[in-house]
Amino acid sequence: MPLLLNDRFLKACLGEAVDQTPLWLMRQAGRYLPEYNATRARAGSFLGLAKNPAYATEVTLQPLDRYPLDAAILFSDILTIPDAMGLGLKFTGGEGPSFDHPLRDEVAVKKLHVADMGQLKYVFDAVSEIRKALISEGKQRVPLIGFSGSPWTLACYMIDGSGSDDFRHAKTMMFSRPDLLQHILDINVQSVSAYLTEQVKAGAQALMIFDTWGGMLPDGWYQSMSLAAMQKVIALLPREYEGQRIPVIMFTKGGGIWFDDMAGAGADVIAIDWTMSLSRARKQLLALNKPLALQGNLDPLILFSEHQQIAKQASLILDDLACAPVLKPGLHPLDGHVFNLGHGISQFTPPESVSVLAETVINHSKALRSKR
Repeated sequence: MPLLLNDRFLKACLGEAVDQTPLWLMRQAGRYLPEYNATRARAGSFLGLAKNPAYATEVTLQPLDRYPLDAAILFSDILTIPDAMGLGLKFTGGEGPSFDHPLRDEVAVKKLHVADMGQLKYVFDAVSEIRKALISEGKQRVPLIGFSGSPWTLACYMIDGSGSDDFRHAKTMMFSRPDLLQHILDINVQSVSAYLTEQVKAGAQALMIFDTWGGMLPDGWYQSMSLAAMQKVIALLPREYEGQRIPVIMFTKGGGIWFDDMAGAGADVIAIDWTMSLSRARKQLLALNKPLALQGNLDPLILFSEHQQIAKQASLILDDLACAPVLKPGLHPLDGHVFNLGHGISQFTPPESVSVLAETVINHSKALRSKR
């Protein structure tokens, strides 16, 4: 296994000391980059891009070549799993993803089967190719993150058949036929855990579970449907592979109200959006005797502001955490934190705004550590 030139991200995930706060961005490889759009044009379509390991590798590395980021994340889509279940994924220009065979009745739900990992070989091939492409002069530039959508978030698309403002069909099934939804979630738990495990075998060095739509659930339902399913997935994941720890990051958008519940799900890192401060999250973790790392949590729309404002808001997030208690004795308050956005970067973000953000995180986190 090649040595890592930059292991800040993995150290931060495991609550170890680092010289500066590591940074990566959700959707860091995407439509805001002109080079991504050029590669997608050559691929012919989004699925043509995502299902071609060479193209997926190319776009995964593009943000690393442009910005001083501390991790790469596999370029793929969360809907690869239901596609491998036979639901018929397609992408329509201007409308986003949809399924030809949504799960709208009991017959369709009962026919559902665990995703065929053989049909997802293109994903695992991409992971392997990205790991190889990250190696330069015998050493790996940065770690590679693998990911999946959460069982509940996947179920939302599988039931409604496409994106939605309220996922009415999924929530209606939850309230009227919770047994059917639970069946879907159980199948998704098996699929997600197998999918992430195969990503580790292919070369992923950390894993992230995206619970994009967990925050739309009522209290109680979130814990019993979304969180319980993620906890089952996490319990099935390899936490060490070939002698290396595999950190697991869990993210529920809009889930700050259930932060204490999330702390008990078994993840190594809890990612939060902009609705909760990092210092408050750190204090709650310590009160629960759960010294877990944190990830987040700049509002991605701040990147549309003037450069001075971007730098100010990013600095305020670091200043806030710098005043919090330390995660473990001997650490700086900033240790055990991975800087990120509170959700995915917008496709309309000016690329130069990310340069300002990266420069600020590097310089300000170093300055705060030097004051100790």
